Amino acid sequence: MIYELRIYHAMPGRLPALLLRFQNHTLRILEKHGIRQAGFWTTLIGESNQQLTYMLTWDSMAERQERWNAFLADPEWIAISTETEKDGQLVQNISNELLVPTAFSSVK
Repeated sequence: MIYELRIYHAMPGRLPALLLRFQNHTLRILEKHGIRQAGFWTTLIGESNQQLTYMLTWDSMAERQERWNAFLADPEWIAISTETEKDGQLVQNISNELLVPTAFSSVK
């Protein structure tokens, strides 16, 4: 199993709009492409409270490439992304890491 850690650093004041996009649109489109989530979080205490952190799970790198590329090319996603950013960009930058569990991890 591969876990993908994604941290979206929202533009100042734009985290609420980013959360609404995920809640109302993105999750459904991810599910349509068979992309599985392990969880979503906002930062309570930390470097910035303008972050959305989430994890996705993959069986292999090949699965990730196929499903993620299909998601990014989905006309519905492209339209939603454009529409939700008509008042300005939502995300300043994205941190992304692909992780594999250690032999002693409670998560496999």
